[in-house]
Amino acid sequence: MMAKAKQRKAADEIVAKRDDATVWIFSLLTDFDVALFISGKHFRLYEKMGAHLVESDQVKGTYFSVWAPNAQDVYVMGDFNQWNKTSHRLYKRLDESGIWEGFIPHTGKGTIYKYFIRGFDGSAIEKGDPFATRWEHPPQTASIVWDTDYKWKDKSWIKKRPQLNALDQPMSVYEVHLGSWQRDPSEPERILTYKEIANSLIPYVLEMGFTHVELMPIMEYPYFPSWGYQITGYFAASSRHGTPQELMYLIEQLHANDIAVILDWVPSHFPGDAHGLFQFDGTHLYEHADMRKGFHPDWKSYIFNYDRNEVRSFLISNAMYWLDQFHADGLRVDAVASMLYFDFSRKAGDAATNEYGGSENLGAIQFLKDLNDSIYTNFKGVQTIAEESSTYPGVTKAVADGGLGFGMKWMMGWMNDTLKYFKTDPLARKHHHHQLTFSITYAFTENFMLPFSHDEVVHGKSSMIYKMPGDEWRKHANLRLLYAYMFTQPGTKLLFMGNEFAQNGEWNFTRSLDWDLLQYPSHRGMQTFVKALNKLYRSEPALYNFNFSPEGFEWLSADDADHSIFAYIRKGHKAEDTLIVILNMTPVYRENYRMGLPFKAKWKEIFNSDDAAFFGSGKRNAGFLKPEHVSANGREYSVEINIAPLGAMILKQ
Repeated sequence: MMAKAKQRKAADEIVAKRDDATVWIFSLLTDFDVALFISGKHFRLYEKMGAHLVESDQVKGTYFSVWAPNAQDVYVMGDFNQWNKTSHRLYKRLDESGIWEGFIPHTGKGTIYKYFIRGFDGSAIEKGDPFATRWEHPPQTASIVWDTDYKWKDKSWIKKRPQLNALDQPMSVYEVHLGSWQRDPSEPERILTYKEIANSLIPYVLEMGFTHVELMPIMEYPYFPSWGYQITGYFAASSRHGTPQELMYLIEQLHANDIAVILDWVPSHFPGDAHGLFQFDGTHLYEHADMRKGFHPDWKSYIFNYDRNEVRSFLISNAMYWLDQFHADGLRVDAVASMLYFDFSRKAGDAATNEYGGSENLGAIQFLKDLNDSIYTNFKGVQTIAEESSTYPGVTKAVADGGLGFGMKWMMGWMNDTLKYFKTDPLARKHHHHQLTFSITYAFTENFMLPFSHDEVVHGKSSMIYKMPGDEWRKHANLRLLYAYMFTQPGTKLLFMGNEFAQNGEWNFTRSLDWDLLQYPSHRGMQTFVKALNKLYRSEPALYNFNFSPEGFEWLSADDADHSIFAYIRKGHKAEDTLIVILNMTPVYRENYRMGLPFKAKWKEIFNSDDAAFFGSGKRNAGFLKPEHVSANGREYSVEINIAPLGAMILKQ
């Protein structure tokens, strides 16, 4: 409201500066704004840069401002002037900011526009607005004057978010691509709107028991097959699904149902589309001029110049924007490893080095530290999550302690080792036993999230169910076992849409998930299993009290390779919360298997992946398991139990 009041006061002053020009001299930027911007410390640029509606009783119009320091001239063209390229010239500020600005009366919300730029060499360039809050529906490429006004009704969620979204709470994330989660059966080619998605996604997430939804990039992007990872409109919700306010409605309704929202965010690279950030003023403005640092060979896209203060201001402002204006509860930062190292995915000799001769991108490292420091200082209860695959130390360590400051990091090593193990024929798993035990040796070096993301079910990698060996029953039993292992290991969880009901085919972004598979008992059983697993995870403190601490985990049996049996203890703050997790990685039914106990008590099976309700064989342990004074697994007391084939069982006292 304060910003609006300032704009209104400023609008009253426009009249005094009025002349006969089509663009009036006017600015929302103060000298302090400029000083922060050029020093890389302005983290709310969205309040001043781009197109802003300004009005008073005497005048209505739009204030435009754009950073183009090397341009000879900058004009605004659009539907308001019949796309005349040179009739509305902006004024270059008389300081070192490189910002062009001006007020155009009688333009307003819904005005379609672009910037026409005369480059430093006289080249003619048409660009969208880097700060536009709305863009035309692709393949159209112009920006639209819009606002982010919304009467939020999620104060109760924001108030309790620091407790619900804390690192010692259950976090089960459902990763969603809005364009293909579900489509209207009567119009399968049409992508659903944010509001339509809200009506179906929220009840489903509630029913399934996920605590969080992660939305794959919803910022405006031109090329649909990029899934949103090639962004041109960093400050705009994709118009494919509706207006910014409709996305706000979706997030608000998720909050109303106590579901947190993580947004996938891509500060690592951007495409070379003519209307985007690339060579914005005819020079390498946002990207690094040295293509060893400024071009990504895998994605054929351009890498931000993190050494440039103004670029850091732009990116951190963008992160703050989604947390501030859209009430996001976290950001999953894409491709962090590619930012940290100049030699990421480059051949020897093709990579640049830093000033000390090393491969680390020092500008990117400082940017990530500034990013996390700013986010955690300004927003209570949010989390940042790094998709980071290298061994860079301290990714989730506090900035004050020399780390990058992320809340969590994807555990890519765990994911790769786990899938490799589960793809192995069960009869041969005894030869690969410690492929599963290895991850615990480093599990507590970072705050890890265990991900089975979209990347694992595309590009010929096959669906999760078809990674599993055996016939249909064994495939489903293996996948249930895999998910049980995931949910009972230390760390938070992420599951990509469709994985929860064992989607048969690889993910296809051009159509809906195969919801019709739920007519079959095997797929319906998998969905029921994941629902039960989420309920178990959220109701048992031992599974989340010590998400990232060795206090919450202890091996009970890590070396029984001959039987391919794993057993471990999960601990909560209270002794009575203790759980025993037992996994049988073979299709052999293990009867009267002696298992040591952490302490003398009666135990009961509270969960079994082989339950008939899950499409299992129903081999469960009924009643109480009484401890016997017989040593096993180095423990004084033990019990004899039956372990289902390809089954996971959980005991509680």
